[in-house]
Amino acid sequence: MNPEILKNKEDTLKLIVEKLGCAPNSFSKQFAIIRQKRKQHHTWLAAGVLLLLRYNKYPDTMAGSEGEFVFQLIKRSASVPQGGDLSCPGGILETPIDGLFCGLIEQGFPPIIKGDALTYARKRGEDELKTMTLFLANATRESWEEIGLNPFDLIFLGPLPCFSLTLFTKTIFPLVGLMNGETGICPNGEVDKIIEIPLISFFDEKNYAIYSLDASGDFYDIPDRQWDFPCLIHHDTDGTEEILWGATFSIIMTFLNIVFDFEFSDIHPTRIIRRALDQSYITGDSR
Repeated sequence: MNPEILKNKEDTLKLIVEKLGCAPNSFSKQFAIIRQKRKQHHTWLAAGVLLLLRYNKYPDTMAGSEGEFVFQLIKRSASVPQGGDLSCPGGILETPIDGLFCGLIEQGFPPIIKGDALTYARKRGEDELKTMTLFLANATRESWEEIGLNPFDLIFLGPLPCFSLTLFTKTIFPLVGLMNGETGICPNGEVDKIIEIPLISFFDEKNYAIYSLDASGDFYDIPDRQWDFPCLIHHDTDGTEEILWGATFSIIMTFLNIVFDFEFSDIHPTRIIRRALDQSYITGDSR
Protein backbone atom coordinates (compact mmCIF):
# COMPACT_ATOMS: atom_id res chain seq x y z
CA MET A 1 0.00 0.00 0.00
CA ASN A 2 1.27 3.44 -0.92
CA PRO A 3 0.92 5.53 2.29
CA GLU A 4 0.79 8.69 0.20
CA ILE A 5 -2.94 8.21 -0.39
CA LEU A 6 -3.59 8.61 3.35
CA LYS A 7 -2.37 12.20 3.17
CA ASN A 8 -5.45 13.25 1.22
CA LYS A 9 -8.62 13.01 3.31
CA GLU A 10 -11.18 13.12 0.51
CA ASP A 11 -9.32 10.68 -1.77
CA THR A 12 -8.99 8.21 1.10
CA LEU A 13 -12.68 8.44 1.99
CA LYS A 14 -13.66 7.99 -1.64
CA LEU A 15 -11.49 4.87 -1.86
CA ILE A 16 -12.97 3.44 1.36
CA VAL A 17 -16.57 3.97 0.23
CA GLU A 18 -15.88 2.47 -3.21
CA LYS A 19 -14.01 -0.59 -1.95
CA LEU A 20 -16.50 -1.37 0.83
CA GLY A 21 -19.43 -0.70 -1.49
CA CYS A 22 -18.19 -3.20 -4.08
CA ALA A 23 -16.97 -5.93 -1.68
CA PRO A 24 -19.14 -9.07 -1.31
CA ASN A 25 -21.31 -9.06 1.79
CA SER A 26 -24.50 -10.66 3.01
CA PHE A 27 -25.88 -9.32 6.28
CA SER A 28 -29.37 -10.48 5.34
CA LYS A 29 -28.31 -14.10 4.72
CA GLN A 30 -26.38 -14.33 7.99
CA PHE A 31 -29.22 -12.73 9.96
CA ALA A 32 -31.67 -15.20 8.41
CA ILE A 33 -29.46 -18.06 9.64
CA ILE A 34 -29.48 -16.62 13.17
CA ARG A 35 -33.26 -16.27 13.14
CA GLN A 36 -33.54 -19.88 12.01
CA LYS A 37 -31.28 -21.00 14.88
CA ARG A 38 -33.56 -19.20 17.31
CA LYS A 39 -36.63 -20.94 15.89
CA GLN A 40 -34.84 -24.21 16.63
CA HIS A 41 -34.32 -22.98 20.23
CA HIS A 42 -30.59 -22.36 19.84
CA THR A 43 -29.27 -19.32 21.66
CA TRP A 44 -27.39 -17.13 19.20
CA LEU A 45 -26.84 -13.40 19.59
CA ALA A 46 -26.47 -10.76 16.88
CA ALA A 47 -24.53 -7.57 17.52
CA GLY A 48 -23.85 -4.47 15.45
CA VAL A 49 -20.54 -2.64 15.96
CA LEU A 50 -19.05 0.52 14.51
CA LEU A 51 -15.49 0.60 13.23
CA LEU A 52 -15.07 4.34 13.74
CA LEU A 53 -12.65 6.45 11.74
CA ARG A 54 -11.79 10.01 12.68
CA TYR A 55 -9.62 12.46 10.78
CA ASN A 56 -7.48 14.33 13.27
CA LYS A 57 -6.03 17.57 11.99
CA TYR A 58 -2.45 18.34 12.89
CA PRO A 59 -1.57 21.62 14.65
CA ASP A 60 -0.58 24.46 12.34
CA THR A 61 3.01 24.03 13.49
CA MET A 62 3.29 20.62 11.79
CA ALA A 63 4.08 21.22 8.13
CA GLY A 64 3.85 18.71 5.29
CA SER A 65 0.45 17.16 6.06
CA GLU A 66 -2.98 18.31 7.19
CA GLY A 67 -3.75 15.39 9.49
CA GLU A 68 -4.20 11.65 9.82
CA PHE A 69 -6.92 9.00 10.03
CA VAL A 70 -7.26 7.11 13.31
CA PHE A 71 -9.42 4.20 14.43
CA GLN A 72 -11.33 5.25 17.53
CA LEU A 73 -11.75 2.19 19.75
CA ILE A 74 -12.86 1.63 23.32
CA LYS A 75 -11.00 -0.17 26.10
CA ARG A 76 -13.52 -2.28 27.98
CA SER A 77 -13.68 -1.76 31.75
CA ALA A 78 -12.97 -4.59 34.20
CA SER A 79 -16.65 -4.74 35.19
CA VAL A 80 -17.78 -6.20 31.85
CA PRO A 81 -16.89 -9.40 29.95
CA GLN A 82 -13.60 -9.24 28.02
CA GLY A 83 -12.40 -6.50 30.34
CA GLY A 84 -9.23 -4.78 29.19
CA ASP A 85 -9.76 -5.64 25.53
CA LEU A 86 -9.87 -3.01 22.82
CA SER A 87 -13.06 -3.19 20.80
CA CYS A 88 -15.41 -1.31 18.51
CA PRO A 89 -18.35 0.37 20.23
CA GLY A 90 -21.58 -1.53 19.74
CA GLY A 91 -23.62 -4.32 21.27
CA ILE A 92 -26.50 -6.76 21.12
CA LEU A 93 -29.39 -6.09 18.76
CA GLU A 94 -32.59 -5.06 20.54
CA THR A 95 -35.20 -5.59 17.85
CA PRO A 96 -38.06 -3.26 18.94
CA ILE A 97 -36.05 -0.12 19.70
CA ASP A 98 -33.44 -0.71 16.98
CA GLY A 99 -36.23 -1.35 14.49
CA LEU A 100 -37.76 2.04 15.31
CA PHE A 101 -34.41 3.81 15.00
CA CYS A 102 -33.82 1.95 11.73
CA GLY A 103 -37.01 3.50 10.36
CA LEU A 104 -35.78 6.98 11.28
CA ILE A 105 -32.44 6.42 9.55
CA GLU A 106 -34.27 5.20 6.44
CA GLN A 107 -36.14 8.51 6.44
CA GLY A 108 -32.86 10.42 6.69
CA PHE A 109 -33.18 11.47 10.32
CA PRO A 110 -30.38 11.44 11.27
CA PRO A 111 -28.78 11.54 7.80
CA ILE A 112 -26.20 8.80 8.47
CA ILE A 113 -26.46 6.98 5.11
CA LYS A 114 -26.04 9.28 2.14
CA GLY A 115 -24.05 9.98 -1.01
CA ASP A 116 -22.07 7.24 -2.72
CA ALA A 117 -22.33 4.94 0.32
CA LEU A 118 -26.13 5.00 -0.02
CA THR A 119 -25.89 4.36 -3.78
CA TYR A 120 -23.71 1.28 -3.22
CA ALA A 121 -25.98 0.05 -0.41
CA ARG A 122 -29.07 0.29 -2.62
CA LYS A 123 -27.34 -1.80 -5.30
CA ARG A 124 -27.22 -4.70 -2.84
CA GLY A 125 -31.01 -5.04 -2.92
CA GLU A 126 -33.88 -4.17 -0.61
CA ASP A 127 -33.35 -7.01 1.91
CA GLU A 128 -29.64 -6.33 2.26
CA LEU A 129 -30.16 -2.57 2.64
CA LYS A 130 -32.85 -3.11 5.27
CA THR A 131 -30.71 -5.50 7.32
CA MET A 132 -27.65 -3.29 6.99
CA THR A 133 -29.62 -0.27 8.19
CA LEU A 134 -31.02 -2.26 11.13
CA PHE A 135 -27.55 -3.15 12.38
CA LEU A 136 -26.35 0.39 11.70
CA ALA A 137 -29.18 1.61 13.96
CA ASN A 138 -28.23 -1.02 16.54
CA ALA A 139 -24.51 -0.09 16.50
CA THR A 140 -25.23 3.65 16.58
CA ARG A 141 -27.61 3.33 19.54
CA GLU A 142 -25.10 1.24 21.47
CA SER A 143 -22.31 3.71 20.62
CA TRP A 144 -24.46 6.55 21.94
CA GLU A 145 -24.96 4.63 25.19
CA GLU A 146 -21.29 3.62 25.57
CA ILE A 147 -19.42 6.73 24.45
CA GLY A 148 -22.06 9.40 23.85
CA LEU A 149 -21.66 9.31 20.07
CA ASN A 150 -23.92 11.90 18.44
CA PRO A 151 -25.74 10.20 15.49
CA PHE A 152 -25.70 13.51 13.63
CA ASP A 153 -21.88 13.43 13.68
CA LEU A 154 -21.74 9.99 12.04
CA ILE A 155 -21.38 9.22 8.32
CA PHE A 156 -21.78 5.62 7.10
CA LEU A 157 -18.94 4.48 4.83
CA GLY A 158 -19.84 0.84 4.22
CA PRO A 159 -20.24 -2.67 5.70
CA LEU A 160 -17.68 -5.34 6.50
CA PRO A 161 -18.19 -9.13 6.45
CA CYS A 162 -19.82 -10.69 9.50
CA PHE A 163 -17.59 -12.22 12.16
CA SER A 164 -18.61 -15.10 14.47
CA LEU A 165 -16.87 -15.37 17.85
CA THR A 166 -15.16 -18.54 19.06
CA LEU A 167 -15.93 -18.33 22.79
CA PHE A 168 -19.41 -16.80 22.50
CA THR A 169 -22.52 -17.80 20.55
CA LYS A 170 -22.58 -14.43 18.85
CA THR A 171 -22.17 -13.01 15.36
CA ILE A 172 -20.85 -9.48 14.87
CA PHE A 173 -22.17 -7.27 12.08
CA PRO A 174 -19.44 -4.59 11.58
CA LEU A 175 -20.08 -1.27 9.85
CA VAL A 176 -17.53 1.44 9.10
CA GLY A 177 -18.36 5.02 10.00
CA LEU A 178 -16.65 8.41 9.92
CA MET A 179 -16.94 10.66 12.97
CA ASN A 180 -17.37 13.98 11.25
CA GLY A 181 -18.27 16.32 14.07
CA GLU A 182 -16.61 17.94 17.05
CA THR A 183 -19.02 16.67 19.70
CA GLY A 184 -17.14 15.42 22.76
CA ILE A 185 -17.01 11.74 23.68
CA CYS A 186 -18.32 10.73 27.13
CA PRO A 187 -17.66 7.04 28.02
CA ASN A 188 -20.01 5.23 30.42
CA GLY A 189 -19.09 2.67 33.10
CA GLU A 190 -18.55 -0.09 30.55
CA VAL A 191 -15.64 1.81 29.01
CA ASP A 192 -12.28 2.37 30.69
CA LYS A 193 -11.03 4.86 28.10
CA ILE A 194 -10.98 5.79 24.42
CA ILE A 195 -8.03 4.59 22.33
CA GLU A 196 -7.09 6.24 19.03
CA ILE A 197 -4.78 4.15 16.82
CA PRO A 198 -3.43 5.84 13.68
CA LEU A 199 -4.36 4.00 10.50
CA ILE A 200 -0.78 4.25 9.28
CA SER A 201 0.40 2.21 12.31
CA PHE A 202 -1.00 -0.96 10.77
CA PHE A 203 1.44 -0.77 7.87
CA ASP A 204 4.53 -0.87 10.12
CA GLU A 205 5.67 -4.45 10.82
CA LYS A 206 7.42 -3.54 14.08
CA ASN A 207 4.03 -2.77 15.67
CA TYR A 208 2.94 -6.42 15.52
CA ALA A 209 3.47 -9.27 17.98
CA ILE A 210 2.09 -12.65 19.05
CA TYR A 211 -0.37 -12.61 21.96
CA SER A 212 0.06 -15.86 23.89
CA LEU A 213 -2.86 -16.59 26.23
CA ASP A 214 -2.82 -19.17 29.01
CA ALA A 215 -6.29 -20.32 30.10
CA SER A 216 -6.81 -21.80 33.57
CA GLY A 217 -8.69 -25.06 34.06
CA ASP A 218 -11.97 -23.39 35.05
CA PHE A 219 -11.95 -21.17 31.97
CA TYR A 220 -15.12 -21.87 30.04
CA ASP A 221 -15.11 -25.55 31.13
CA ILE A 222 -12.11 -26.49 29.03
CA PRO A 223 -8.79 -28.09 30.01
CA ASP A 224 -5.66 -26.01 30.44
CA ARG A 225 -4.54 -24.79 27.08
CA GLN A 226 -2.69 -22.00 25.34
CA TRP A 227 -3.71 -19.87 22.39
CA ASP A 228 -1.46 -17.77 20.20
CA PHE A 229 -2.98 -14.82 18.32
CA PRO A 230 -1.53 -12.05 16.19
CA CYS A 231 -1.87 -8.62 17.76
CA LEU A 232 -0.95 -4.97 17.28
CA ILE A 233 0.91 -3.01 19.96
CA HIS A 234 -0.17 0.59 20.45
CA HIS A 235 1.66 3.05 22.70
CA ASP A 236 -1.09 5.29 23.99
CA THR A 237 -0.76 8.96 24.87
CA ASP A 238 -0.88 8.17 28.61
CA GLY A 239 2.23 6.00 28.32
CA THR A 240 0.49 2.63 28.49
CA GLU A 241 1.07 -0.19 26.03
CA GLU A 242 -2.30 -1.33 24.66
CA ILE A 243 -2.83 -4.65 22.84
CA LEU A 244 -5.28 -5.01 19.97
CA TRP A 245 -6.18 -8.62 19.26
CA GLY A 246 -9.09 -11.00 18.72
CA ALA A 247 -12.28 -10.06 16.87
CA THR A 248 -11.51 -6.34 16.61
CA PHE A 249 -8.04 -7.07 15.24
CA SER A 250 -9.60 -9.39 12.64
CA ILE A 251 -12.25 -6.81 11.70
CA ILE A 252 -9.58 -4.16 11.10
CA MET A 253 -7.40 -6.61 9.15
CA THR A 254 -10.40 -7.35 6.93
CA PHE A 255 -10.95 -3.62 6.42
CA LEU A 256 -7.29 -3.12 5.45
CA ASN A 257 -7.39 -6.04 3.04
CA ILE A 258 -10.58 -4.88 1.30
CA VAL A 259 -9.61 -1.21 1.05
CA PHE A 260 -5.82 -1.28 0.67
CA ASP A 261 -5.10 -4.90 -0.43
CA PHE A 262 -3.07 -5.29 2.78
CA GLU A 263 -2.05 -8.91 3.46
CA PHE A 264 -1.29 -9.79 7.06
CA SER A 265 0.49 -12.92 5.80
CA ASP A 266 3.32 -10.58 4.76
CA ILE A 267 3.88 -9.68 8.44
CA HIS A 268 6.18 -11.89 10.52
CA PRO A 269 6.08 -10.74 14.17
CA THR A 270 8.81 -11.98 16.51
CA ARG A 271 7.83 -10.46 19.86
CA ILE A 272 5.66 -12.59 22.16
CA ILE A 273 3.37 -11.07 24.81
CA ARG A 274 1.96 -13.44 27.43
CA ARG A 275 -1.26 -13.09 29.40
CA ALA A 276 -3.17 -15.39 31.76
CA LEU A 277 -6.95 -15.62 31.35
CA ASP A 278 -9.42 -16.71 34.00
CA GLN A 279 -13.19 -17.02 34.26
CA SER A 280 -13.62 -13.27 34.91
CA TYR A 281 -12.63 -12.64 31.30
CA ILE A 282 -15.90 -14.29 30.27
CA THR A 283 -18.14 -13.04 33.08
CA GLY A 284 -16.61 -9.68 33.98
CA ASP A 285 -15.60 -8.56 37.45
CA SER A 286 -18.85 -7.69 39.23
CA ARG A 287 -17.22 -6.64 42.50
